[in-house]
Amino acid sequence: MNAAAAPGSTDRTKGRRIPENSVTDTAALHEVLDAGLVAHVAVADESGQPYVLPVAYARRGDQVLFHGSTGSRLFRGLAAGQPTCLTVTLLDGLVLARSAFESSMNYRAAMVLGVATKLSGDDELDALACITEHLLPGRWAQCRHPSAKERAATLTLALELSECSVKIRTGGPDDDPADLVDPIYSKIWAGVVPIIDGFQSPVTDEHTPPEVKVPEYITGWKRP
Repeated sequence: MNAAAAPGSTDRTKGRRIPENSVTDTAALHEVLDAGLVAHVAVADESGQPYVLPVAYARRGDQVLFHGSTGSRLFRGLAAGQPTCLTVTLLDGLVLARSAFESSMNYRAAMVLGVATKLSGDDELDALACITEHLLPGRWAQCRHPSAKERAATLTLALELSECSVKIRTGGPDDDPADLVDPIYSKIWAGVVPIIDGFQSPVTDEHTPPEVKVPEYITGWKRP
């Protein structure tokens, strides 16, 4: 296991474009990873063709865990040691400046570089529990756990947080000073339109007996 490193502490992860948005606090990295639900993982096939895969994931200490099918050649490539890049992006708002060029987004984004490790045995089962609990808090204690057949069809991988970066943008637009005094453009509305990610009311499926109510651990879910 590689030692965890502060975000942006390597040449490949040092922020160069808009460096003021780069964050070097490990706690901020953990917060972004813990708030996200979907990560995107880069992988190239035997021909060198790159792909980006959306995956469910979870953070376990200084690792990011994710899984896929043993039938996937791309996941088998990751398990065999192909270098990868995993990203998580949270969109918090649209930033409307007085010009199209200066308009932007408020976001929290993490990037992790490295080589994934295939998990097995109890370590894999613990990883699957972590992923389930990250996505569906409280569910692992109630649902059926993976069978031997299901485990055999699943490739579970861990990526160490040994080389990573975090960028966060907050606040309003950074207008061109000339636009602020221009007789036309200075009268354009500018500001931030927040984006709120949240859960709606659960919808019970047709196979659930009428007497079985939605568990409190589900009705209490909230998005950070």
